[in-house]
Amino acid sequence: MHYLLELWFGWVLSGGYLGIILLMAMESSIFPVPSEIVIPPAAFLAAQGKLSFTGVVLAGVLGSYLGSAITYSASRLIGRPLIAKYGRFVLVTPKKLEQAEQWLARYEAGGVFFARLLPVVRHLISIPAGIVRMNFGLFSFVTIAGSALWCWILAYLGDKAYRLEPDLLTSPEKPIQFIHEHSREMLLVVALFAALYMLSLRLMKPRSRP
Repeated sequence: MHYLLELWFGWVLSGGYLGIILLMAMESSIFPVPSEIVIPPAAFLAAQGKLSFTGVVLAGVLGSYLGSAITYSASRLIGRPLIAKYGRFVLVTPKKLEQAEQWLARYEAGGVFFARLLPVVRHLISIPAGIVRMNFGLFSFVTIAGSALWCWILAYLGDKAYRLEPDLLTSPEKPIQFIHEHSREMLLVVALFAALYMLSLRLMKPRSRP
């Protein structure tokens, strides 16, 4: 895993916006690329004047959407039986697939939005969305919105990292550790909005008649 982190880290440092788009497309599909190793280092470079903060966020969103759209389309074409049978060969186990399906069934379009902010579910949510043939326009909207928020959070933390610890780019593990240590407050705010959304769904759900 360390070798992969080194490889992806190098793509960000040398590939610029194209590297961001490619890696975030992989992150939003079946490839386990952590977004924490993509956006924060890119924002770090933006803070140094080598990239644009806005450009980093937009490239991240574009890559996230491309990966999600491809996964959605493939899942819609292939169907659940084949994914459930052969998904384990691309790290999509039946258990992970079932968890993503339950999440989508329970929280609907808002679930796709908030899934973009959660580990594991983030790169899997496009699969059940494609299987159930969720409206592609709606899927695209909530995917872009959720990806934009997540990429902005990571970019903000990457910019903050540059000002606090300028030597973070010496190792790919250091940005991940920094993000995990400093993202708690922002994710609590996101969790609050998610809780309010889930509560509203529960309140609006028709009550069963006795």
